[in-house]
Amino acid sequence: MTHPGPLAPGRLGVLGWPVFHSRSPAMQRAAFAALGLRGWSYQHLPVPPELFVETVRALGAAGFVGANVTVPHKHVALALADSATPAARAIGAANTLSFLPDGTIDVDNTDAPGMLAAMGSSVAGRSAVVLGAGGTARAATWALREAGASVAVWNRSPARAQALARDLGVTAITRPQAADLLVNTTTVGMDECMSRDDVLTTLALDSDLLPRYAQVVDFVYATAPTVLVSAARECGVATVDGLEILVAQGALSFARWTGLVAPLGAMRRAAEGGDDV
Repeated sequence: MTHPGPLAPGRLGVLGWPVFHSRSPAMQRAAFAALGLRGWSYQHLPVPPELFVETVRALGAAGFVGANVTVPHKHVALALADSATPAARAIGAANTLSFLPDGTIDVDNTDAPGMLAAMGSSVAGRSAVVLGAGGTARAATWALREAGASVAVWNRSPARAQALARDLGVTAITRPQAADLLVNTTTVGMDECMSRDDVLTTLALDSDLLPRYAQVVDFVYATAPTVLVSAARECGVATVDGLEILVAQGALSFARWTGLVAPLGAMRRAAEGGDDV
């Protein structure tokens, strides 16, 4: 659905459980400041799953014009929408909500194009292994498949991997395997106290397998490079970290809500700094 030009100033936020680790508020506030947008706000919105639908349906009346959605709400965000982009429908998950003047909720998925933009090169004809089976995994799998990659999906729960693979027409695997691309969409590594061995073991990876990827993409982000990104770099593997993806998908959400081109530099600096502004 196309919005008719810049929206009037309003409230925005990011819905998740947990959510206070998210750097989206700092990043989006920096974008408002860089473009001189007055009257806009962006905040953390911690909402447990049992209250998600009720909360989202009340946001429009509370002055919100949009919201991002993170773990674990992306599937439900699509289900409650009144309208959705073809991408969100095809993926089966949404991460960007827009509360329209007529009271309806429109949704999009910017994770998919955000990931491809952050990767910076064509994936056509390449092989990819996606770790995970949640909403982000669906976005990454769909994006890679649509861009011409051959995709295999792994999850600690084989049934979930099989369901995602069946829905999106890709392959489910019982163990990560060598490929051109490795994409981690799980939350493994979000806990910065996890050791390298714990992270790799939980993701069913080992030191011999990691160098066999040409590029590793990790949706997790932290103050320092994640364990997975650090391990890949030590092996000489090209990497894309979660901050790059966060900025890319956040810029697309910003443009959708405001009708303006997002100031990528300001958003990236705020995301890297980790402090709200």
